Amino acid sequence: MRFLFSLLALGLLSTTVRAQTTPADSSAAAAAATPPAVAPKTGRFAKLLEASDKPSFVPIPVLFSQQETGLAVGLSVLPVWRFGTDTTTRKSNARFVGWISQKKQTSLQVTHNVFTPGEKLYLLGEISYYDVNFFYYGIGNDTRKADESEVAYKLFIFNQRVMPRIAPNLFAGLQYRFTGLRSVKYDQPGEEGGINKFQKDINDGRISALEAGGGNTSGFGPAVLYDGRDNVLATYRGQYLHLHSMFAGKYAGSDYTFSRFQIDARHFQPLFGNTKTILALQYLGQFHTGGKVPFRELSAFGADLGGSIYNYATLMRGIYEGRFRDRQMMTFQAELRRKLFWRIDGAVFGAVGEVANQVKDFSPDGTKFAAGVGGRFNFNRRDRLNLRLDYGVGSGGNSGVYFSVGEAF
Repeated sequence: MRFLFSLLALGLLSTTVRAQTTPADSSAAAAAATPPAVAPKTGRFAKLLEASDKPSFVPIPVLFSQQETGLAVGLSVLPVWRFGTDTTTRKSNARFVGWISQKKQTSLQVTHNVFTPGEKLYLLGEISYYDVNFFYYGIGNDTRKADESEVAYKLFIFNQRVMPRIAPNLFAGLQYRFTGLRSVKYDQPGEEGGINKFQKDINDGRISALEAGGGNTSGFGPAVLYDGRDNVLATYRGQYLHLHSMFAGKYAGSDYTFSRFQIDARHFQPLFGNTKTILALQYLGQFHTGGKVPFRELSAFGADLGGSIYNYATLMRGIYEGRFRDRQMMTFQAELRRKLFWRIDGAVFGAVGEVANQVKDFSPDGTKFAAGVGGRFNFNRRDRLNLRLDYGVGSGGNSGVYFSVGEAF
């Protein structure tokens, strides 16, 4: 079982980064979307529960513990702002996070989501550096828990999407992604004291000599986004569809040549005639064609993956990140969110997913499962800012407790 604990402030700000409201299509809708003026509350706790449009540059402590890292500490700065005074323009944000762990691992991450005035242009991207350890189980849909082996590497990621608005809620443009993998180490024995699974896959030819030493992946591709959600942080109703692709090759300085295609579709709707019960659905598929895809770039699901490549979604809660990886992936999750009392909400969720070498290899017999329950605390009701605590179990002999802010998707 994997436990992940973060300071409340880190979770709060990290999700506030993604808290946005869909721009209205008319002045009447815009007026309706503007929150009514309320008398300011007094007291330190009351102020914490109120939303603020002012960006904060105060460093926030980071604290968490994982089996691979040990105890880790760091700082986070997460400003949120809006360009201009037009409230129909969604807020922009950036995130600066750095930490160091008990086992001498480090991570530095800068992400941004920027809406220019009038939302004429949308910019999404990240620059990240990781010097980390993780558990590797092999490649394929039938990897074994007994093959759990530790692998360490240094990784640099640059990802940027530039999408001009072409219609209300619709953006289309170009993305560029670069990943540089270095210093791959796999000298620790496997879970049962035998050969490290990563080393075994090298011996068997599943991992190439280039992958074992690192290498660069670089490519461009188109990106299209339709976002009709009423609120990004905790959606009541609306649809979301994000399509993007990447064509990696020597033309872009890549050591690998392959193509990636991804579709992320979400639907939200209230049940029983009010917003006390919300049904949330998501399908995410990622597919590769062409040549060799390095192990770090293979499609993979697991609750802590997230990141810009999966549009910040939390997939298959209850399964360890990267527990199953291959060239193709499909996942589907559903969640029922219910208001309970005061600021307390509850949720039940379930997910299915599968990875495969080729699309034709997908089969009902290979489906992996994950499910769980969670609680929510409405930290800021005006902006639907929820603290989230989930417990999930899943295929592959894993389970996990996840604390964050905002919904999983």
